[in-house]
Amino acid sequence: MSTDPTVVLVHGAFADGASWAPVTRILLDQGLQVRVPPVPNRSLLTDSAYIKEFVEQIDGPALLAGHSYGGAVLTIAGTAENVVGLVFVAAFALDEGETITKLQAGFSAPELAQHLVTAPVTLPDGSAGTDVSVDIAAFPDVFTGTLDPKIAQVLAVSQRPIASVAFDEPAPAAAWKTKPSWGIVSANDHCINPDVERFGYKRAGTQFVELPSPHLAMQTHPADVAKTITGAVAQLG
Repeated sequence: MSTDPTVVLVHGAFADGASWAPVTRILLDQGLQVRVPPVPNRSLLTDSAYIKEFVEQIDGPALLAGHSYGGAVLTIAGTAENVVGLVFVAAFALDEGETITKLQAGFSAPELAQHLVTAPVTLPDGSAGTDVSVDIAAFPDVFTGTLDPKIAQVLAVSQRPIASVAFDEPAPAAAWKTKPSWGIVSANDHCINPDVERFGYKRAGTQFVELPSPHLAMQTHPADVAKTITGAVAQLG
């Protein structure tokens, strides 16, 4: 029986598990166990608690890979005892006590900031909140870059909004302080300033590579993303 960890792919804001589909196919074809749980995108604290609980129910070790906001989620969820490593893909690698807003504040705003739309929403506790999504017309250029326009259009109309409160909740833990980590910088990212990615990875001591990819690197460069993940599996083995 394989002793490789189960790979858990965590999607980010404005996306769902389908954003990982090309990478999921590659990993499955290579014989790895893969799980792609839905992230509610309601609150950084509740989202990370949900993913942590999901991971803890896996029988054996787990390697978490998070895209974008999913990186912030796994920074916290990665404290689960059976998590053996973290992979950040164009992601936020938060420090303990840090918020996404605070991390981004020291860098120039990405193009995404000009194309966000908001809508009122009722939060799980019954209070009023705000949902944030990407303008559908701008989504292909900002989020997916060189991806097939027809696929980009589908992703644009099926995006998963995020509650604005998630950006201002401080991370109660930083799993990268005790777990090995790997990362990918999307050099042509228009959703997160690539310097934010570089800063977070260097601070975490993350082994990282840079791809000439837009934000959604898993769709435009799936083989390269899969290679980073399988490389992490090999090093852990």
